[in-house]
Amino acid sequence: MAGEGSSSSRSLSDQSAAAPSRYESQKRRDWNTFGQYLKNQRPPVPLSQCNSSHVLEFLRYLDQFGKTKVHLQGCMFYGQPEPPAPCTCPLRQAWGSLDALIGRLRAAYEENGGSPESNPFASGAIRVYLREVKECQAKARGIPYKKKKKKTSPSGGKGDDESSSSLPFS
Repeated sequence: MAGEGSSSSRSLSDQSAAAPSRYESQKRRDWNTFGQYLKNQRPPVPLSQCNSSHVLEFLRYLDQFGKTKVHLQGCMFYGQPEPPAPCTCPLRQAWGSLDALIGRLRAAYEENGGSPESNPFASGAIRVYLREVKECQAKARGIPYKKKKKKTSPSGGKGDDESSSSLPFS
């Protein structure tokens, strides 16, 4: 019996050493979910024919599973970070979740043989959509995302102090 315990503990430590990271596991789950989404389309969409429109449809489809309350412009709590009462505004995927998802899918696409030039997750349409979601959610919650100003002069440290004060939570 003592031999059995040591061999099972050895195999457990071997498994944990070979286990993929949390990021890698999530990336694989995301990739499989997206692949299943394409297969469930009518007609099914082969990965080789997938484009940014399919990715945008997928992101909109995911909204139904979101947990972030996004107030609509007509809602009396629009623009309030902490509304005092419940409302009927929809739950959506948070911008940060979508941004991270796209990053993982972008990497998975190339790891699964896709070329960087044809990567639908890297398209400009996806970047525009994510920027619009970010701005819309920020306005709905009353939290401004300030754009960082580009430095115009090569003055040593002047611009560094100003850019750090434009952070939304400082």
